[in-house]
Amino acid sequence: MAPPLGLVKRLLLRSGSLSHTLTRSAFIARKPDHNKPNWGKVGLTFGTAAALWVLLFKQHNEDVMEYERRREEREKHDACTGCS
Repeated sequence: MAPPLGLVKRLLLRSGSLSHTLTRSAFIARKPDHNKPNWGKVGLTFGTAAALWVLLFKQHNEDVMEYERRREEREKHDACTGCS
């Protein structure tokens, strides 16, 4: 049977080896410096946005072409059935 989790934590905290890793935060909270922007993140953000817009327009054009092809197909089919 495995020992209870609370017992394991207490033993690890008593040894001192894990006390800093369990109590110290991995994140540092600081206010953003608006005078010195992170140009890497700015470029990545705008580049991603531009790429998504390009993909959106490309997909839209493909959808319009598919719509027009199906509409012409339907008109041909309707014209042929109307003749007979």
